[in-house]
Amino acid sequence: MRNTFLAFSSAGPNRDFSKDTRAQPFWDEHAAFIDQLVADEFILMGGPLVDESGMPQGALLIVNAKDENEVREKLKNDPWFTHGILKLESIRRWQIFIDVRT
Repeated sequence: MRNTFLAFSSAGPNRDFSKDTRAQPFWDEHAAFIDQLVADEFILMGGPLVDESGMPQGALLIVNAKDENEVREKLKNDPWFTHGILKLESIRRWQIFIDVRT
């Protein structure tokens, strides 16, 4: 059985706050990695978490997985995690009660 999980990340030690999201190192590799997980229907939604000024501070991914271990296993090779642009903070199972898409 598949479940929905929220994967929260924060800015990693190598995040360059003088550059926007798409100008970060390893953007192309990260984008290709994420695009593949979307194509595999693992990632359902995702994007940066921004502060009041609009500056990205981390990211949220909504994923479809069997359990938390699968989430960690799938995300561990993201170039932004391996190069410290993002840091995985937490994974929470989300039981959806309301969804206008269904």
